[in-house]
Amino acid sequence: MATISKNQHGTFRVQVRRTGHPSITKSFKSRQDAEAWARMTESELDRGIYVDRSPADGIFFSSLIQRYLDEVSPSKKGYAQERTRLLKLKKVFTGFHVLKIENRHIAEYRDRRLRDGISSSSILNELSLISQVFEYAIKEWSLPIPDNPCKQIRKPKVSNARNRRLSYEEEHRLLLAAKHSKAPLLYSLIIIAIETGMRLGELLSLQWRYIDLEKRSAFLPETKNGSSRQVPLSTKSIEVLKTIEKRSHTDRVFWSWSSNDSVVNVWKRLCHKAQIENLHFHDLRHEATSRLAVKLTNILELSAVTGHKDLRMLKRYYHPKIEDLAMKIG
Repeated sequence: MATISKNQHGTFRVQVRRTGHPSITKSFKSRQDAEAWARMTESELDRGIYVDRSPADGIFFSSLIQRYLDEVSPSKKGYAQERTRLLKLKKVFTGFHVLKIENRHIAEYRDRRLRDGISSSSILNELSLISQVFEYAIKEWSLPIPDNPCKQIRKPKVSNARNRRLSYEEEHRLLLAAKHSKAPLLYSLIIIAIETGMRLGELLSLQWRYIDLEKRSAFLPETKNGSSRQVPLSTKSIEVLKTIEKRSHTDRVFWSWSSNDSVVNVWKRLCHKAQIENLHFHDLRHEATSRLAVKLTNILELSAVTGHKDLRMLKRYYHPKIEDLAMKIG
């Protein structure tokens, strides 16, 4: 039975009693809220599903984001990028009590971002981070949050599959411009990217101690999908690697860049100089995969080289030229 009393401060104190269960009390600013909470609590007690949510009372979602930033994010590979996103989300959800965030709040945020012209993939990353914070709070911090409000909302559709292939004429112009670039390793970086299909981050982290020129292999101890892999090196890759000067202060092969962003800036200038439009550095991975697929017809062998665990993702990267397929069928 629930009893509601108004105290001298004008708030309403609710007390719910059930046989075999400790009494439950909570205070509210309005009688309407007090009565609603009493009905909900009695119903949950009757059905045997009551959970004491007082440990989460008064906790703002922004404080959970900050805790996640302090305790979880620093151990992640993409910490810098995730930190930037989380700090933005912290500002957005300032003033939201964690127990009062509903599906509609997340949906409203999603729609507002779409109206602002933010890409679907970026919004998906943001929604994923919000969801991760809720999941971590529920499972690891044992906060009695009823559910994750991100699970029941519609996710924006992403249509970012690219089928950009590098024509032979474009490749000639690109490499010619790279040879005359002030960036000393740009030409070598592009060749290795096309020959191996390695991601930009993998190329920049590549170290001499993990390269065996005799066995024609490069070892990547950590990749985007969380596992290591061996990358076979073509004859052309070996020739290019032999021309790269080793530096005493670092074991990194491509020592002239410290981050992906620094390469992206150089890449934009290079494409402009070579008069090539709509070509991303990551498109070289598409190009490499398509070329390797001609030589490695066994898809398992191909995935071992490129590092794709999901063969559906591998299909997105394989874009054969129609003239090559015509030559195959005769």
